[in-house]
Amino acid sequence: MRSEPVGRSARGAGSGLRAALARGAAAVVALLSALLAFPASAFTVFACEPEWAALTRVLLPSARVHVATHAGQDPHHIEARPALIAQLRAANLVVCTGASLESGWLPTLQERSGNPRARDVFFAADHVELIDPQPGAIGTPWAGDVHAEGNPHLHLDPRRLLQVSRALGERLGKELPAERMAIEQRSRAFEATWRQHLADWERRAAPLRGRRIAAQHTTFGYLWHWLGVQPLADLEPTPGMSPTPGHLQRLLEGLRASPPAAVVIASYQDPRPGRWLTGQLSTAAPGTRVSLLTLPTTVPETAGEKELVLWMEGLVRELLQGLR
Repeated sequence: MRSEPVGRSARGAGSGLRAALARGAAAVVALLSALLAFPASAFTVFACEPEWAALTRVLLPSARVHVATHAGQDPHHIEARPALIAQLRAANLVVCTGASLESGWLPTLQERSGNPRARDVFFAADHVELIDPQPGAIGTPWAGDVHAEGNPHLHLDPRRLLQVSRALGERLGKELPAERMAIEQRSRAFEATWRQHLADWERRAAPLRGRRIAAQHTTFGYLWHWLGVQPLADLEPTPGMSPTPGHLQRLLEGLRASPPAAVVIASYQDPRPGRWLTGQLSTAAPGTRVSLLTLPTTVPETAGEKELVLWMEGLVRELLQGLR
């Protein structure tokens, strides 16, 4: 057997060592870059939904913000993944909707995170008046998504979202006294800009008042309440449960004589039941076209003020086009 010359073997080993060191140095640089992007002292916020993450970024741009859900998910039903547990463990503040929206998964995360600060949650629902309360109601597997406190999807009313932004600014100011003045300034600036948009949305959306729709779930209940849109029927036989053929057939019979202007679903919901119902209603009433509107329930996970405005603007625009 021929042996490789010692010099060549040593050169190969040296080359491999240099390559390994270079890779290690690159990894260290990447790690340091990631750490510098968020200083070790950065205030960390765990937001249950993207809208509250966006408000946090408006009020405290320096915060490190983790978001538990995204626009393609139903926030009622989230898996308590290890990544979420780790994020909650590192949180200085937890910001959620409340009104039992996260009751199926947040307590598990809190228990497993072992973070005492995760118990003192800022719940948006504590700072606004909720619609459709059901005192004494208890959610069960048969009752579906029941919220005794009221409809939890309050962020779909821009007036209530503004109320939450004020309360969240106050909470952040208490958590970070040294930044309180800057937070208050950002809060006032956001409110001034948001009110300008609010006046414009309400002026343009005036023709929507009194328009009738069918929807799946009460996700957009606050949007209807704000704009004066009248929901006639719910595609879900029980809140949070998927539409069934029998329930859809009963809806068709009830709506056939006076169809709604549109059927509205959330972007994370299966469009097939709504598509079937709109097709049947349009066929049943010659000359009538019932639209199927698929609307986003929230902003992207990385959103800030700009995306909040664009999202609400998009909702108003889609409704004006779809309900005309």
